[in-house]
Amino acid sequence: MTLKTADRGRVPPFIVMDVMRAANEAEARGERVLHLEVGQPSTGAPALVVERAKAALGRERLGYTDALGIPALRQGIAGHYRTAYGMEVDWRRVVVTTGSSGAFILAFLAAFDVGDRVALASPGYPAYRNILQAQGVDVVDLAVGPETNFQPTPEILDAVDGGLDGLIVASPSNPTGTMMGKADLKSLCTYCAAAGIRVVSDEIYHGITYDEAASSALAFTDDALVINSFSKYFSMTGWRLGWMVVPENLLRPVECLAQNLFISPPSLSQHAAVAAFDCADELDGHVVRYGRNRALLLAELPKANFHKLASADGAFYIYADVGHLTNDSQEFCQRMLTETGVAATPGVDFDPVRGNRFVRFSFAGSTEHMAAAARVLRDWRHINP
Repeated sequence: MTLKTADRGRVPPFIVMDVMRAANEAEARGERVLHLEVGQPSTGAPALVVERAKAALGRERLGYTDALGIPALRQGIAGHYRTAYGMEVDWRRVVVTTGSSGAFILAFLAAFDVGDRVALASPGYPAYRNILQAQGVDVVDLAVGPETNFQPTPEILDAVDGGLDGLIVASPSNPTGTMMGKADLKSLCTYCAAAGIRVVSDEIYHGITYDEAASSALAFTDDALVINSFSKYFSMTGWRLGWMVVPENLLRPVECLAQNLFISPPSLSQHAAVAAFDCADELDGHVVRYGRNRALLLAELPKANFHKLASADGAFYIYADVGHLTNDSQEFCQRMLTETGVAATPGVDFDPVRGNRFVRFSFAGSTEHMAAAARVLRDWRHINP
């Protein structure tokens, strides 16, 4: 007798992880691989964070913590909003989570019921869609493009058939790196407040911007669920630590869900992360390097026949339209890895309808690797015969 498997587990794979595995296997065979596929800083955690972790190993018990996180870290995060945004956030509304992934799970469970309709920009981070679908929430894809800088607008929401219960926004966005200006984000939040749409604002790439700082949805509404992470700007991907700022009426539901699903975030990571907010000089140095990498690729990729590029206002991604080269971005990326050693992510990971004609390049690595990738792509006969 074959036992059943639950439908909620039948979500698409996170293709970038498959690409990373193929790239690592090629590297293990002795092949040279230039990693432009994974959205992960090539640097480790800040030096002060590592020192704090070492000290905590000898000083702290490192048992379970409060489900919402240790007070020192929650207070530090609230202080970060004062320093970075000039706004006061009650530290008791801050929830520390097991990565931003844990935050999305808690946010979606607390805010939305089975059958609710939640909209998100397409292209967008695939885990939004897959987590919502696994929870029985109906996903409404908003097809966005360069005409709105790949961001949702009130006009796009107005054209949706049927009501919406939620909207996920990301500025800067993964995979496009595009941002909403302050006025546009305010307009979107105002529209959602009037329409009774709960905003979930993914702000994990805040701090990594190139022309203007990103605005937080907290500046325009107290009803948004705001999600951030120590993985990107703070360069702590493997520490699995994120946070949310939660509206008052969702705080207790989020706490109860966190108690049951996660017990508490990683204890060592929490104690170490208290020091992260004292590392601005080191972290801003990484952003300077990302800026150099961005400028290099924006100048060099068009010479390699990648002409249509999203604006890359923030984060460390360039989203390229390769429709003139292929109608199968997955096969294109496989061929690119095999023939050039450049690993990139096919757009179908981010847009199941139009992603077959897009590719995402991550420039989180070294400038030397970016320059080398640009050189080999210029010489790749598949696209430059």
